Formats: sequence, C-alpha cells, structure tokens
Amino acid sequence: MEVANVIDEKKAKFMTPFEGSSALVDARPELKSEADLALTEIAVPTTRTEAWKYTRVGKIVNHDWNISPSTAGDIKEITNLDAYRAIFVNGIYDATKSNLPNQAGVTCQLLSEASDALQQMGELSDHNSDWLEALNMRYAQEGMALSVEANTTLDKPLYIVHYTDNTNVAAINRHLIQVARGANAEVIVHYVSNQTAKSFQSCVIESFVAENAELQIDKIQEEMTGESYIHATEWTKQARDSRFNIRTVTLSGQWVRNNLNIRVAGENCETHLFGTYMPRAKEHVDNHTMVDHLVPHCESNEVYKGIVTDKATAVFNGKVYVRLDAQKTNAFQQNANIVLSDDAHMYSKPELEIYADDVKCSHGSTTGQFDEEAVYYLRARGIGEASARKLLVQAFIKEIVEAIGDDAVREYCLNRLEERLDQ
Repeated sequence: MEVANVIDEKKAKFMTPFEGSSALVDARPELKSEADLALTEIAVPTTRTEAWKYTRVGKIVNHDWNISPSTAGDIKEITNLDAYRAIFVNGIYDATKSNLPNQAGVTCQLLSEASDALQQMGELSDHNSDWLEALNMRYAQEGMALSVEANTTLDKPLYIVHYTDNTNVAAINRHLIQVARGANAEVIVHYVSNQTAKSFQSCVIESFVAENAELQIDKIQEEMTGESYIHATEWTKQARDSRFNIRTVTLSGQWVRNNLNIRVAGENCETHLFGTYMPRAKEHVDNHTMVDHLVPHCESNEVYKGIVTDKATAVFNGKVYVRLDAQKTNAFQQNANIVLSDDAHMYSKPELEIYADDVKCSHGSTTGQFDEEAVYYLRARGIGEASARKLLVQAFIKEIVEAIGDDAVREYCLNRLEERLDQ
C-alpha cells in the first residue's frame, strides 16, 4: 500500500502544473471524466509493460515540468517552404506567426473553436486505456482542426510547427484532420526546439480519410539540445478507396516515442508508412506502428530504416493485423538497421497477426554493420573511408527520404541528415 501511495503521489505531482492550462476537454465534459478516470486507474507504463519494454516513461514522469509562454521572438522552421503555417510555441498557438488557409472548401481553425471537430475528438484515440494518451486528452492546451470538403484539394500544405524554447516546459497539443470524399490534403508536422530548451512535447493527431480521398503527412522531429522528449501519436481511419501516406524522419531527440495507428476500414485502400531515424550519443528513438486491416482488397506497405551509433538506442515494433474478413489483403513490412558502435542497441520486432487465409503478407528485419566490401570498393576508387561510409549511409536512407513529396521538406531532411553524419 505504501508503494502504491508513493506512485500515486508521483503521478499527482507530475500532473499538478498542467491543471491551470487551457484544456480542450472543457468543451466535452464526458471526455474530461473519461481521461480523469484513466489517469487515476491506469498505471504509468514501465519496462514491465510489453509495449514499453525498452522505453522508460519514468524519465518524463519523475521530472518537474511547467506550462510557460515563449521567451524569444524567433523560431526555427523550414523557411523556403511554400505552405500555410500553424505555429505553436511551448504549446501555445501564435497567431502572429501563423498563416492559415483561406480557400473555398477548406476550413482551418483552432480546435477549441471548431464545434464539429470537437464532437469527433477522441473517436479514434486510446485515451481510455493508455495513460499517456489520457494525459494528452485531459491537458491538451490547443490544436488545429483542418477540414477539406468533398472533391477539394488543399492548394498548399499545412505546416504545423511545434517549437519549444524554455527550460522544463511541457507542450501538450492535439489536432484533428477531416478529408472528405474525393478530397486531398498534405500536412507537415515539425517538432523542433532551440539550443537551450529542455521540454516534453505530447501530441495526438486524429485523421479521418473519407471515400476516395487522400492524406499525406510528413513528420519531422528535431530537438536541438539532446534534453527534450517527444511523445507523438497518430490515429487514422480510412474509408473505401482512400489513400494514406505518412513519412517520419527523426533527426534528433533525447527521448522519442512514435505511435502510428491506422484502421483500414474500407475496401481498396492503400496505406504507406515510411520512417528513418539516426540516434547518436545517448538518444533513444522508439517507433511503434499498427496497421489494422478490417476489410478485404487492401494494400499496406511499411519500410523503416535506422542508423544507430555511439550509446544510442532504437526500437521498432511494427504490427499488422489482418482480420477474418480481410481477404485479398496485400501487406508488406520491413525494418532494416545499421549499428555503428559496440555500445549502440537496436531492438526490432516486426509482427504479422493474420486471421484470413487468402492474403499476401510478408515481413522482415535486418540489423548489422557496414558492408566492408562496399567500403573497400569505394576506397579502391579513390574515395576516403569517411566519405565512403557517408555515401553508403545516404544510399541506405535514400528510399525513405525520396518518398517525401514536397521538395523543400525533402531537401531540408537530406541536409540535416548529412549534418548529422558529419558531427
């Protein structure tokens, strides 16, 4: 009982600073009650929890965070990107730096002001059984609601920047995206900090992709200090004939956890997940993905590639469900990794759970070191060893980065990855 009391006290102390923040659930009392109940009854995940076996949540919960406004005027962003902008600084929306869409058939507004989106909030997320998602639901400060009407194409990407610049600051946000029948939208989400920030960022994105619609998401994670923590969750539901693509590029971050959950709920859907990560020093990156095929005649493709060095740790756990009624499913999953030092760790667990009998499904995982024959081949042609290894790394991650549709985002990620290789 004494141990339980200590744990409850830690939870309460951790959540106390968030009580004064503007919570989106104030507009949905039932969600507030559900989140409060979950936060009380559900235990904080530990390494004894299977889904958190290699990732310590205690590093976040045992820290004293606060909600605070920005202390600086400038933010780091992709400056040459032709896109609409929604800027959040330390979790607080900055209207002066934002430029939201003003296009017929497109509605983009703060989630707290979007009554329809608020009513759909929480429909997909796991806030009743996941402690960190319950935390986000209960204390989310603000977010964006993007709605694209039927047969409308968002003429430029929506670029959502989550920027932190304070010490010990927590930023908690959630967004909701609705892409109606026959519509198209592209969203870029950038988690970034300045050189002095120490922060915890929690963000949940719920996306609804209607019949014959398409949604593209590029997610970039770039915490500059090596002392920041990111917990990012995406929930997506696809209707018939829809297409959903998401690319995750983790450039840096002391502690990064990505949860991707896609429910393929309509026939003839396409789902593509690409990811790359390059942790170094003592960084930790954990990618958990779930693609749930509920109906027949759908295709999913998942490729994640990582390069782990120094004393860093990376985790990949990808699960594909093929339900009993999801005949004629074509699902592919691959995780490939290069480990560059004896002290680096990579944990890979691709999984298929298949209940249908007429499917084409495969998965694979490879973890190894550099191909020394390839290094020797390049050196024999006058290329120095460091340059040879850099070229091989670039070739290794090329497939992932080239999947990024926007030229400016792709160039930015390539440049930042090359900088990481030179460090």
